[in-house]
Amino acid sequence: MRTKYIYIMLTILAMMLFLLNIFCGAVAIDPHDTLQILMGQTSAETNSYIIIGVRLPQACVAVLAGAALAISGLMLQTLFSNPLADASILGIHSGAGLGAAVVIMLTGGVMVSGLSGYVLLVLASLVGAVGVMAILMVFSSKVRSNAMLLIIGVMLSYMISSGISLLSYIATADNLQLFFMWGMGSFSSVSLSRLPVFAVIVMAGLLVALTQVKALNALLLGEHYAQNAGVSIRKARTIILLAVGLLSAVVVAFCGPVAFIGLAVPHISRMAFGTSNHLVLMPASFLIGAIMALICNFFTTFVNPAILIPVNVITPFIGVPVIFYILWRRPLYRQ
Repeated sequence: MRTKYIYIMLTILAMMLFLLNIFCGAVAIDPHDTLQILMGQTSAETNSYIIIGVRLPQACVAVLAGAALAISGLMLQTLFSNPLADASILGIHSGAGLGAAVVIMLTGGVMVSGLSGYVLLVLASLVGAVGVMAILMVFSSKVRSNAMLLIIGVMLSYMISSGISLLSYIATADNLQLFFMWGMGSFSSVSLSRLPVFAVIVMAGLLVALTQVKALNALLLGEHYAQNAGVSIRKARTIILLAVGLLSAVVVAFCGPVAFIGLAVPHISRMAFGTSNHLVLMPASFLIGAIMALICNFFTTFVNPAILIPVNVITPFIGVPVIFYILWRRPLYRQ
């Protein structure tokens, strides 16, 4: 019963924040006019574009991206039995960053030249993230230890970061600034026309993740127990990495490497519901991830309405206290 009430409260909070992101923004629009626009009863072109063309897709992207990152973090923390596991640690974010760096730093900033530049940036980021995911999946079929696979991901991240540093060294100041801005993350880069593609890919990744609830619950008790319960460790690990790679890659490609949501939300979900059952944690992480992303998206225009603050400036203020709390309760190194 308690779980049901928490779900209801989280759902109501998510809906309220979704509406807040639509009704509030850098440009002040009368709430009555906003409601009329949403109901299709006004012809005010400027306000209609702001509500339908900017705020609505931005709020939808925040919901989907927050949910995708949160569930990715949940699966990785269970798979590696590590409370600090995240897609960024496995090098998926770095792979997407390398793809973006190649486009931005070596093509004269083509990303700002219109739709073709944007598509090229997204494709390059996606290819980079999927490339890292493919390497991890190849190793997952050969390496039995999850700890070793985690180390491989960290080494990949270091190697890719070196490549990005080299590109940064030879890039022009303008292109370096463009890459820096992309790396700060934003939910505003997906237009209404591009939203269906983003939504379909994210929902596909979430559906794949849902198929692994049984395997994830078994892995909580260790690999030997999972094998005795009839779970194929290698198959489950491959599918989990596929889902994580797909979710993380599409979010990073479209929104940039948004930090801390995938790391902090699973812990918030466990604390809120007091369980490790992934049948409960999956929808909980979806809702809390969406809520956290909507809060961050709202505050991107809160400090200064004239300037859109990057998402990664806001996320640490929510994510870091959670991580500090986890480290306080569960020190990684004990004397």
